[in-house]
Amino acid sequence: MSDNDSDNASSSGDSSTRTGSTYDIVVVGGGAGGLSVAVSSQRSGLPLVRVVEPGDEVSFAEIASENRLDIGYGEELVSVDTVEDGGDLIVTTNRLAYRTQACVVAVRPADPETMPPIPVASSLQTSGDVRGRVHIDVAPTDVDDLDVLVVGTTDHAIELAAEMNRNGARVVIAGGGMDPAKLSPAAEHMVRRLERERKLTVLYRSVPDQIGDADGFPMAYFDDRRTPDLQFDHVVFATPRQAIDPQAAGISESAAATGRVWILGDAASDAEAAVPMASGADIGLRIAEAAFPELELTQPLSSVRRRARNESALGELREEHYNATITKFEPTHSDLWVLRVKPDSGGTSYLPGQYASLGLGFWEDRIDDATDNDLDKRWDKLIRRSYSISNRMFDETGYLANQSDEGSLEFYIVLVRPTDDNVPALTPRLALKRPGDRIYLGPKVAGRYTLNAVDDPESTIVFLSTGTGEAPHNGMVIELLRKGHVGPIVSAVSVRQWSDLGYMEKHRKLEARYPNYHYLPLPTRESDVPKRYIQDAITQDVFATDFGVALDPDNTHVFLCGNPAMIGLPEGDGGAFPETTGVVELLTERGFTLDRRNSPGNIHYEEYW
Repeated sequence: MSDNDSDNASSSGDSSTRTGSTYDIVVVGGGAGGLSVAVSSQRSGLPLVRVVEPGDEVSFAEIASENRLDIGYGEELVSVDTVEDGGDLIVTTNRLAYRTQACVVAVRPADPETMPPIPVASSLQTSGDVRGRVHIDVAPTDVDDLDVLVVGTTDHAIELAAEMNRNGARVVIAGGGMDPAKLSPAAEHMVRRLERERKLTVLYRSVPDQIGDADGFPMAYFDDRRTPDLQFDHVVFATPRQAIDPQAAGISESAAATGRVWILGDAASDAEAAVPMASGADIGLRIAEAAFPELELTQPLSSVRRRARNESALGELREEHYNATITKFEPTHSDLWVLRVKPDSGGTSYLPGQYASLGLGFWEDRIDDATDNDLDKRWDKLIRRSYSISNRMFDETGYLANQSDEGSLEFYIVLVRPTDDNVPALTPRLALKRPGDRIYLGPKVAGRYTLNAVDDPESTIVFLSTGTGEAPHNGMVIELLRKGHVGPIVSAVSVRQWSDLGYMEKHRKLEARYPNYHYLPLPTRESDVPKRYIQDAITQDVFATDFGVALDPDNTHVFLCGNPAMIGLPEGDGGAFPETTGVVELLTERGFTLDRRNSPGNIHYEEYW
């Protein structure tokens, strides 16, 4: 519809404002919530829907284009009133006046007094003419090829992330506690799209507890020990939506009394408010049902958010979420596999020791007969887990593999069996996959468990792990050997049986080729070798006896990955060690120090679970 469809003067509008067409619903604001109202209203059977946006673009232009939304740009809301000759509304902007049966005000009021919810280094914030690197509710400009962290759990976090992504930024959302089901449909759709295209990383369980200054750049410190501290070019805080005051929006008492005006905001607001609040999933359908009870809507309320569980729905879900292909699935035995994953798009570069996330849907079959908790509520959701990246060691010609040339990522994964206290979700589904099957691969490779601390090619490097905890060490070993490290390198891994050593043959080839490399497998349940754990190898000086390698804190770095009981971290800085002696306690007794935040040491650790 054209803005020029009608030039008749409105009985309530300003004399300088032309009257636009008559609509079923006028939505003020083109953010995620406003677009959700517009799209779901159309799909519910209301064809005449108009969006008026004060700015020059909406949050998700793709959604607006795909749904052919009727949008007026540069239109600021002036008032919402009733028409004198009937029960309709007149929505007046600075450009037009629209006659409509219902109106949804979805603009976000600015709050210049908002402060970051966590401590932030003052040196990073805007001061006078100095452009800061920490922002609140505003996306920084000139972010092409920069790393940006968005802290927030609501639609607004997705809006800011999408805007910066369009401008070329690599964006991570720290969304600890974010529930996609509580986002507006438009925001949820955009999250799925950006994740599928590997353009966005969402940390669903993590949120920083402070933002520090690292050489003039924001460093996000996380209290979740499974999430490493991460440095960014900018940090943006996305505060929750605040509902605009009806009086400030120009909503008259007579308009409010019709019951056909809504304000997007907190759904838990006072139920007796003159203008009802609305938010969350299916908002457009709920408003359409309330505003037009006489209509038989073409789409029931539940159908947008919940799909019937059938083969058609499974295909749709896989198409929506999966963005990579399994190119190798090689079982070491039934419960242990090496797999390689190639993404549809995006890079696969990483530092040895880092990790990436894999995901499968709850809709996939399990290899066991366990039942997931609340499966009926979660069957159409994605399960994500982080796994350390391994390395295939040799290429097709027999040379050391250069992972940067691979175009794929390798993982070393063990099947987790269900117990009375835990029903694992991902690996029982992954067990049924084979080469050619589709999977989700997260866009961001992360982790500070790397070789950055190793700067002396003659130093001694010792890797200690349990089970599949040797995965990151495989890449580290290859990296050291490829770069000509001449000091001793030892990799020791504790497993139950010989068959649990998926890379042993390759390690033996490395030993034969490089005299400074040594591999020490420690199976604990085999009759042909003495039972020794990693701790025993230290207390019995096995490295010195077998390989002539001394654990000297003056020239040795030790890397630990695997069972927390093996690692044995003290509680907090300077806290007590666990009752069962771990490797950290044994090494600190010899003069080694833990490598902690802002306190470099020579004991580096990554807890695998």
